[in-house]
Amino acid sequence: MRAAVPQPIFDPPERFNIAEYFLGDRIREGWGGRRALLTDGGEKTYAEVDALANRYGHLLRRAGVRPEERVLIALPDGPDFVGALFGTLRIGAVGVMLNPYLRRDEISYFFRYTRGAVLLVDSGRADAFREAASPGVADAGAGSAADDGEGLRWGEEISAPRETFVVDRPRFRERLHGQPATLDPFPTHRHDPALWLFSGGTTGRPKGVVQTHASFANTTECYGKRVLGLTEDDITLSVPKLFFGYATGSNLFFPFSVGATAALFPERCTPEVLFHRIETFRPTILVNVPTMIRLMVAQPDAAGRDLSSLRLATSAGEALPPELHRRWRDTWGVPLLDGLGTAEMWHIFLSNRPEEVHPGTLGRAVPGFDVRVCDDEGRELPDGEVGWLRVRGGSRALGYWQRADATAEAFRGEWYVSGDMVVRDERGVFRYCGRGDDMLKVKGKWLSPGEVEDCLLQHAAVADAAVVGVPGRDGLVQPVAWIVPAGANSDATGLAATLRTFVASRLASYKAPAAVHVVDALPRTHLGKVDRAALRETVTGVSRRRGAP
Repeated sequence: MRAAVPQPIFDPPERFNIAEYFLGDRIREGWGGRRALLTDGGEKTYAEVDALANRYGHLLRRAGVRPEERVLIALPDGPDFVGALFGTLRIGAVGVMLNPYLRRDEISYFFRYTRGAVLLVDSGRADAFREAASPGVADAGAGSAADDGEGLRWGEEISAPRETFVVDRPRFRERLHGQPATLDPFPTHRHDPALWLFSGGTTGRPKGVVQTHASFANTTECYGKRVLGLTEDDITLSVPKLFFGYATGSNLFFPFSVGATAALFPERCTPEVLFHRIETFRPTILVNVPTMIRLMVAQPDAAGRDLSSLRLATSAGEALPPELHRRWRDTWGVPLLDGLGTAEMWHIFLSNRPEEVHPGTLGRAVPGFDVRVCDDEGRELPDGEVGWLRVRGGSRALGYWQRADATAEAFRGEWYVSGDMVVRDERGVFRYCGRGDDMLKVKGKWLSPGEVEDCLLQHAAVADAAVVGVPGRDGLVQPVAWIVPAGANSDATGLAATLRTFVASRLASYKAPAAVHVVDALPRTHLGKVDRAALRETVTGVSRRRGAP
């Protein structure tokens, strides 16, 4: 028998607001003069961020925002994002963080789905958001009145926010800075909604994951402090932007919980931008993702770039192939901690440790979480057997907004059943096998797409790879690969044949791709993950939306 779920590491009081836990408490501790943010525009102290958050809180209240109403934040990383987020939380409203660079049809979806009361956006994206609020904006790939497969109909009136603030315009600045710099927090309950996070949307429209004030504090205590070991001397820097829950934690909440510094930059991340930011801001912790790791190690001058300020880096969002981990380690030697987390359990609950890195694995369960490998009926499997991941702990979401069936399927009592398949070894170290709907049964045997992808990445001609299951002419599932070549390659047919032979020479024959497609780039979701459904559609012609041709 396994031990009972670990006792909570952090048990917040009934009345609990994370704007106070992450920000207000630093002021009361006398740390107002410490540097909180590091940006192109200079530094912001905790006292300055606190005052900015209070001004945003007053502004939102005067715009009629009430506790539990949703505030849409579509801003680039910078002080305004941080101030708007904490101001929203402080008045008891719910933050809904959106990628500012969403397409018009995606913006329209989020307007309808969230019914946000107020939108905060910068001038560079204001027109796109304004246009998306116009009736008749159709979903890409569907008619204006087509069902999107999840209960919403395109062509209906869009529930646009009742007020939009364009935060970088002079009139807005005057209005914001005319607000008081002090504000008493709303007495939220620890289980009140605090933020909406979103599922990856790899198999359909993103689902709103309703997370609580208590969840964000719990993972901060369990992972941010006990695994990453953040202290007031750390400087964090993130590849993903703050609208992504992984970055909201690692590059804002975690450093703020200990009086450390978060370095922010607004532009989209490229290897050159990132190297420059590391050399300028001198972070101690880099929050990374496999896609950027791949691009970084592929740079011709990678070994000459200065990453000496880093004491560790993290990777999450997608599986990190062992080959990429090896290239990172051989290039810079900085400990790289791969881990797994979900919006539903807010952030990382499986992770390698700075002092214990097992490349190709997700490491061990984070303190405060109970993680198990189970069969279809929920029975725990012995070590070494592949099964469904189940996790419980103090960061469990309330559920999916307007998705009762999906909530019942994923949240079973105190357990969250993620849909991921993993295996645990005798050391208690977990290895990721793939999403359940991505795992392939080929010739009666389980095949993990990640294993084939890692093998493809070991070939010098491959820069990126993705593998999905596609029915063959006989109706049986077979693995099909898409690769991005490392350099110019005019002979796509020859490269495809070479790679099939390459995989067959290193893995069991049934794991060799039935076909290899050479493409310029892999399609990605709004969170930057490989859109496997889109790849599958290019072969099958079947849309991910029910009822669409």
